[in-house]
Amino acid sequence: MSLSRPLIAAILLFATVTAHGQTYPTKPVRLVVGWPPGGAADGVARPLAMKLSEALGRPILVDNRGGATGTIGASAVAKSPPDGYTLLLGTSNELVLSPYEKMPYSATEDFAPITTVIAFPSVLVVHPSIPVKSLQQFVAFTRARPGKLNFATAGSGTTHLSGEMFKQLTKVDFAYVSYKGGGPAIIDLLAGHVDAMFATLPSAVSFAKNGKLKALMVTDRKRSSTAPDVPSAKEVGLGDMVLITWNGVLAPAGTSPAILDRLQKEIGGVMNTQEMKERMLVHAAEVTTSSREEFATIIREDLARWTAIKASSPRNEK
Repeated sequence: MSLSRPLIAAILLFATVTAHGQTYPTKPVRLVVGWPPGGAADGVARPLAMKLSEALGRPILVDNRGGATGTIGASAVAKSPPDGYTLLLGTSNELVLSPYEKMPYSATEDFAPITTVIAFPSVLVVHPSIPVKSLQQFVAFTRARPGKLNFATAGSGTTHLSGEMFKQLTKVDFAYVSYKGGGPAIIDLLAGHVDAMFATLPSAVSFAKNGKLKALMVTDRKRSSTAPDVPSAKEVGLGDMVLITWNGVLAPAGTSPAILDRLQKEIGGVMNTQEMKERMLVHAAEVTTSSREEFATIIREDLARWTAIKASSPRNEK
């Protein structure tokens, strides 16, 4: 029985793609991080790169390209050849939360999602001088002083959006004070120059534990194992305020499915070891891996959600 030319071509293509996935990689792989060395994303990328190098048998080189809220590094990956040798350790900040109206890439079209690696909620923290002990007391305190309290934000399009959702759900009003990142914002909150903020849990948990800040709520359906004394959003009656920051690995769109599958398998294996789980918990993050399809759905749904919130959120900033 003779085979048709289209069928022969399809068989040859399948064999080529499969072989490519089995032999990949044949040279070092670059893992781009859109944030400076020493930051939260970098703290995930470096141990992942070290363990993934062992799994793949080739060096994984971390390339920090910080700036423009993570978009410089993400843009570089989006424009790279789709050969599996340039990857992005991406975060929800530059992929679904970016403040820029015109992005240099499409989060849903210019990347091939591989897997999520970690996730963590935000936490509402207030300065100890604010005379409240619970979220309910804080809402009442804020309502009694409309527009008077100052909320720090890490910049437009970031924690400001958490504040906007909080306003909508609790019917409170306050002013924003914008900073060039979460670090400077927390420093001023610790000094009492601002009253409150939504901070990422890894950046604020140590200050909550030592009493330098009051933690009133984590933006999750459940309590965090790294801050078990802090109630979840669901517990305090704000079940819609589930805001999870994630990190994940992506490749340029058009990368071979065989390569993507290989990377998804190896990265998942690395991240789900007990060593990596314990290492991430030190940073108040939980290992959360996914299939390629699940990660694509997360990006698409989060992008739609935050785009709608941005569109309905007027700014009130000092």
